[in-house]
Amino acid sequence: MLVLSRKKGESIIIQNDIEITILSVEADTVKMGISAPKTIDIYRKEIFEAIQQNNLGAAIDVKQLQKIMDGLSE
Repeated sequence: MLVLSRKKGESIIIQNDIEITILSVEADTVKMGISAPKTIDIYRKEIFEAIQQNNLGAAIDVKQLQKIMDGLSE
């Protein structure tokens, strides 16, 4: 993990086209602004993890599906 110190108004650049700027620091909260191409999805970690869990729950076991389909055709 890369650890950087930044002050209000300072930025970091990732791969030439993603810019993260520190907008404010208040107590234990840091407010950041992210500028990135619209083709890049940006999520808070807890939302990203929820999406991944939802996708896993929606995945179908192909072998189980085949058994169900075989049972319907009998």
